[in-house]
Amino acid sequence: MKNQILKRTKDFAINCWRFCEKVPKSREYNAFVNQLIRSASSVGANYRASQRAKSTADFINKLKIVEEEVDESVYWLEIFEEVLPNYSNEIEILKKEGKELLAITVASINTAKRKQ
Repeated sequence: MKNQILKRTKDFAINCWRFCEKVPKSREYNAFVNQLIRSASSVGANYRASQRAKSTADFINKLKIVEEEVDESVYWLEIFEEVLPNYSNEIEILKKEGKELLAITVASINTAKRKQ
């Protein structure tokens, strides 16, 4: 299960990067692109950090960071959806992927809380 989630976090980050490569280069979009890349890139790194947690509480705290980063990525994708309607299909796929990842993360947090 851990390897599958790690792969999904990595795929999500890569797919967001690929999407950002397609976004028209301009001052208007650079800030959005930078924020999406930052949050999407943090998802996988923070998930890997959670796997090295020394305690259940530390694991939960690190997973909460993953949850926040995925949620922020979905937020930036929603902004892109508003300003770049030509990419709505691709953005919708990324948002779905992000929401699935968010659900998995929340489920992992809840499971860890029950064990704690």
